[in-house]
Amino acid sequence: MSNTHFGFKSVEESQKASRVRGVFDSVASRYDVMNDLMSMGLHRVWKAYTIAVANARLGDRVLDIAGGTGDLALAFSKKVGPGGTVVHTDINEAMLRQGRDRLTDAGVLLPTAICDAEALPFPPATFDLVSVAFGLRNMTHKDRALTEMNRVLRPGGRLLVLEFSRVAKPLEKAYDWYSFNVLPKIGQWVAGDADSYRYLAESIRMHPDQDALKAMMKSAGFAHVDVHNLSAGVVALHVGIKC
Repeated sequence: MSNTHFGFKSVEESQKASRVRGVFDSVASRYDVMNDLMSMGLHRVWKAYTIAVANARLGDRVLDIAGGTGDLALAFSKKVGPGGTVVHTDINEAMLRQGRDRLTDAGVLLPTAICDAEALPFPPATFDLVSVAFGLRNMTHKDRALTEMNRVLRPGGRLLVLEFSRVAKPLEKAYDWYSFNVLPKIGQWVAGDADSYRYLAESIRMHPDQDALKAMMKSAGFAHVDVHNLSAGVVALHVGIKC
């Protein structure tokens, strides 16, 4: 049995999905509050930038992977209009439930499904746009997931991957101190769970950096990949085009 990483720990590949599920089961009800606190509200700016770059049009078909509490799905639904489709998915039922409730409260009813990004239950060339925000780093086989995202896109379709990345060198020490000393304490205070936010900090360090992820996307079939560094590289938006 092959091993993979879960934060800084080495675990069997078959165990990672259940461990990640446990993290998000624990934090689902406080997920949005924690995002605001730990990013000082910047996650809203990063997601708004992603929506702007995506440039979804009326009638487009959009797949939101690891859609969680539904903020991207809600924004995309306003762009594609009643003639378009936004499919809101996540592998974690607790997160998906939070998102479905949030969308319903906003008066928006979208197709919602629990699904694994490494085996998407959609035919080839179904979508004009695929997005995954802060979800790729938690996937066991990132290459397999990226290949699946490519498969379900039509030719000319775009994949947008918004994810934590490698911060600029001058900020590394301060960023590490904040990640490993402050984040777990905020997690304990707000969500009653320091370990899940310690995992968050560790998983960011184990995630491929900007250039490595770009290479992975090209290997998965995206002929052109642009990288947008946000907040000095704390986050990067990778945009891949399927030719």
